[in-house]
Amino acid sequence: MKNKKGMSLNTLYRIFVYVCLFALAISIIVPVGWVFLASIKENSEFYGNPWTMPKGFYFQNFIDAFQKAKMGDYLLNSVMITVMALVILLVVALPAAYVLARYKFVCSKLLNLLFMGGLFINVSYIVVPIFLMLVSGDNFMRKITGNPFFLNNPFIVALVYASTALPFTIYLLSGFFVTIPRDYEEAAHVDGAGYFRTMIQIMMPMALPSIITVILFNFLSFWNEYIIAMTLLTDNAKKTLPVGLMQLTQAQRAAANYGRLYAGLVIVMLPTLILYILVQKKLTQGMSLGGLKG
Repeated sequence: MKNKKGMSLNTLYRIFVYVCLFALAISIIVPVGWVFLASIKENSEFYGNPWTMPKGFYFQNFIDAFQKAKMGDYLLNSVMITVMALVILLVVALPAAYVLARYKFVCSKLLNLLFMGGLFINVSYIVVPIFLMLVSGDNFMRKITGNPFFLNNPFIVALVYASTALPFTIYLLSGFFVTIPRDYEEAAHVDGAGYFRTMIQIMMPMALPSIITVILFNFLSFWNEYIIAMTLLTDNAKKTLPVGLMQLTQAQRAAANYGRLYAGLVIVMLPTLILYILVQKKLTQGMSLGGLKG
């Protein structure tokens, strides 16, 4: 009786979990699919039943979003800033995480403590101090060169993105580097490899799944970031996709041009979906390795 009761409870629990997962999947898939379908509808189709299938493929919405709403320019700005931020982040975080995880030196514990403390700092709370520091820097640059440098500079925005993502990235990478046996480093040193060569040729290829996981998480964070981009990029020509999408939302609500609005949403979502499809296997591998070794 106990076994039957236990089996029935397990069966009910599994059914409950599957129902919850199915409901969660539906709650995500339906809105995403609806946005894609709405992006190819003509504006007149929105005044009837919004759940009807589109009558055809109205590609003019995307043309208007790229040309009239300047979503193409915002897309290029987001790509440039996101790529620069990822490059800066990986160049700094990979060696830092490797050294903090594998070597003990003076102030290593303090550095680890400071990076861990950075995990609890919300970026939204420090936007105003960052903005005021950059304004002061621009005032100083005007006195020297006559031109501002820090505000409306995509490289500075990428640098701020990378800096705010350092604690989380170093935390994840350090957790993986700690689990790698020291035998690999000792064998590399016996073969004459130095510290830098060992890190580049031995340790980083082994950490590739975790690096891809970090890239995907930070890509999503940088790509969808709004507050920092809105504050530091006041020039309309240098705005990123989330800021441009907010402007497009406000403009198209007033103009009741919903097709162009949903086309802008698709332009924002599509790169993240494509990236996830490309790195899905590596991402799953990195998360499973972290779960097994952690």
